[in-house]
Order: sequence, then C-alpha cells, then structure tokens
Amino acid sequence: MNPIQEDTNLETLSPEAEERCLKAAKTAALLAGKRQMESFGETLKIITKGTSIDLVTVVDKECDELIVTSLRKHCDVEHFVTEESFEEGSSIDLSDTWVIDPLDGTTNYAHGFPQFAVSIAYFKAGIPVIGVIYDPFKKEMFYAIKNRGAFLNDEPIFVSKNRVHTLDHALLATGFPYDIAGSSVNNIDHFQRIAPRCHGVRRPGAAALDLAYVACGRLDGFWELKLSVWDVAAGILLVEEAGGKVSNLQGGEIPYADRRIHLIGSNGNALHEEIRDLLALDA
Repeated sequence: MNPIQEDTNLETLSPEAEERCLKAAKTAALLAGKRQMESFGETLKIITKGTSIDLVTVVDKECDELIVTSLRKHCDVEHFVTEESFEEGSSIDLSDTWVIDPLDGTTNYAHGFPQFAVSIAYFKAGIPVIGVIYDPFKKEMFYAIKNRGAFLNDEPIFVSKNRVHTLDHALLATGFPYDIAGSSVNNIDHFQRIAPRCHGVRRPGAAALDLAYVACGRLDGFWELKLSVWDVAAGILLVEEAGGKVSNLQGGEIPYADRRIHLIGSNGNALHEEIRDLLALDA
C-alpha cells in the first residue's frame, strides 16, 4: 500500500511519505515554472474573473493542469483544491488535499513584472504539512515540512527574529484586494496607519512570495486581507517552520477553509503584536 494511504488518519505523514510528497510537489512546481518562463514577456490571452483587475491567463490554466497531472502521477491523493478549478460557493475540504495556486501573481506575470510563483501545499486533517513555493524567474525553491524546518534551495532559512524586534525597524509587505474600487474593506486604511510607523512597506503583488520572504528574513512582516487558502497555505507553513508567527488580525488561528482569509505573518517578535494592534482597530 502507498505510504500516503496508510497515514490518511494522521495529522502528519511518515518520513517516507513526507519525502515522496515533497518530491512530487517540487517536480510539479518545476514543470509549471518551466511553462511560465516559456511565455514570460509575451503578449498573452487574458481573461478577467469577476472584476477588470482579477486576471487569469492561458498559462494559469495550463500550469494548473500540469501540476494536477504530475501530482496524480506521483501520489495517490485524489482531492485537489486549485485556484483555477475552484467553483465559487463550494465548500473547501482540507482533510487530505493538495491545495494549489499554479501562478500566484498573475497580474505581475501578465505585465512582464518578474514577481510570481507556483504555490503548492499538502493538507492533512485541516493543516498544511508540506509547502512548496517556486519562483521560476529567480530559480528559488522554497519548501517546508511540518516540524522539520524551512528551506531555500536546500539550505535552512529563518525569520529575522534576531535582527528586527519592533515595528519602527521593520520592512513589511502587503497587498490590496481585487475589489479595491468597490469595497470599503480594501486595506487602504491599514496601509495609511502602518506605513508611517515602519522602515517601509512594499507591495510586490504575490502573497506566496511575500510569505516566503518573511520566512527567509528578506521581509520582517506581511499582512493582507481577503486571501484564499491557495494564496497562503504553503507560505504560512514556511513562516512557522522558519521560526515566525502567523495569525488572523485578532491574533487567532487562520481559518483555512474560509473563502476570505485576513492574516498577519511576521518574525514572531513584538512586531507581530504591534501590527495586530493596529490592524485590529478596524477588524
């Protein structure tokens, strides 16, 4: 019997199953990344989803198919939640599931801006236990296994815990939701409150990479509203395994199955509470 099947009632996998799932996720991410680089910088057919700034390209859909096909080939797990196949209004089952964003940062990609990534996470019993984020432009493979650490191109990574302790010394990142023009819950008030209090706030446009950058210490913290599980699952595991902290805006657990996730990720110092206190004013 496949080792993954043997462990379906456990929150974690056997070491053999972990390695198999991690290898499968890396392989799938590399395939998708290769496809993305083949068309990067070209004029692409673009479709809008819901709003004029919520984009999807043919490459998103092709990468979605590549990843699912590859994972099915290498792992006997048949349940997938992907950004491109998810039907709005459906429930999200994370009991034994691959969660996939085939191209995080589509707007960047469509404009030729080199900040985008593949994000793949494997859930057991409602929590991510394997996470892979691959940046094909920089050839950076971030990955984490629950309780075994976080890595970048096979080297251990850690948050900036020893370097930055408070907001006034922090470099942060954030993002804005696709319905920014039509919703009052658009993060602008949060941005105006936090930006003057820290070293700087960046808006790179790919939440998965923002969290990966917190995990490796390039950023000290990140917050964003209205994200989906495929945007954040792999990145959350990376941050936690690198020694950081992730919570909702009130400091509680992340509701992975919710369709709109508000979160803070940080190096885990007092900085986290400072960000939380500022964001919770309007939460």
